[in-house]
Amino acid sequence: MISAARLAWLQLRREKIRLVIALTGVAFSVTLMFMQIGFMDALFRSAVNVHSRLLADLVLVDRGYTSLVFPTRFSRRRLYQALGFDGVASVSPVYTGFTRWKNPETGATRDIFMLGLDPARPALALPGLEAGLARARYPDVVLFDAYSRPEFGPVAAAVGSGHDLVTETSRHRVTVKGLFQLGTSFGVDGNIITSDLNYARILPEVPRGAIGIGLVRLQPGASPRAVQAALAAALPHDVRVLTKQEFAQKEIAYWATATPIGFVFSFGVAMGVIVGVIIVYQILFADIADHLAEYATLKALGYSGRYLAAVVVIEATIIALIGYLPGLAVAWRLYEVTRGATMLPMILSAGRGFLVLGLTLPMCWLSGLIAMRKLRAADPADIL
Repeated sequence: MISAARLAWLQLRREKIRLVIALTGVAFSVTLMFMQIGFMDALFRSAVNVHSRLLADLVLVDRGYTSLVFPTRFSRRRLYQALGFDGVASVSPVYTGFTRWKNPETGATRDIFMLGLDPARPALALPGLEAGLARARYPDVVLFDAYSRPEFGPVAAAVGSGHDLVTETSRHRVTVKGLFQLGTSFGVDGNIITSDLNYARILPEVPRGAIGIGLVRLQPGASPRAVQAALAAALPHDVRVLTKQEFAQKEIAYWATATPIGFVFSFGVAMGVIVGVIIVYQILFADIADHLAEYATLKALGYSGRYLAAVVVIEATIIALIGYLPGLAVAWRLYEVTRGATMLPMILSAGRGFLVLGLTLPMCWLSGLIAMRKLRAADPADIL
């Protein structure tokens, strides 16, 4: 008795062109799923670039806050009121907003995201930022994100080679005297950081006492939930008190539910699965149809319907596993290209590889189960 696995492989190998078509279809579906999941993950990762690097246990934001790309502001007094609560060790203001950056090479302008920080109060965990803020204490000095998009000009290359660079932002002359590494997102193409005083000089229309984010650091042993509850109950309702994790989750929830982007990427993954199901189904259905007489003969010889179904399922599994490999290889290369072109955090992790494999196998099994309906036509009486 020939094993179901051997018979499945022999049938697939017999029609080489058909097998290549099936593998190409699966590889295409795998690549599509990898890219859609990668874009969605990059969206969420990049959206919380700032959130994940905040040096805070609790965060104060305006009551109407929705996303970092839509800056809202509240009174700085709320932050200093929080300093008087038990368990609070220190507070730090963060000023946020967009400013118009002038490309020093072409003169073209585009929006860039600006963070204003108090140099005496650490707010972000970025390598080299502390030393950079020491230079940003001086008037009209800013630090530039080396991971910003190239449309802002060759700033990183010039400053990285040891030269200061002079340009304008919001028609205000500034000097770039340092670099940091933060990264872009779907809503932010580039970043600059400066001192709180320089922020006020660049954006004089923003009230001096209005801040975008208030950072609260707690004393050792203090309960974040307890302090959060106390602040929320005592502070006026024009601010919200969030944990650092809640702050990041709020940003992710905005992009996932309040914009069409999350739906589009999820729909793209679903389309990849549907395309794979259709292609593999057509291949398996054609294979069963071509070997219908042989299946009928096997039935006449006493092979059970479960055995024949196992042959089809194994064929689907072989197609899934072999087709997955070129799809993985193509996705790996596309991730590198996309990461270099967009500066987005496109990361092909082992977990994502297993996730797509976990989608690919059921996709092919579903195709096999649908194609099995043709096995019912394999009647031993037809060969007599």
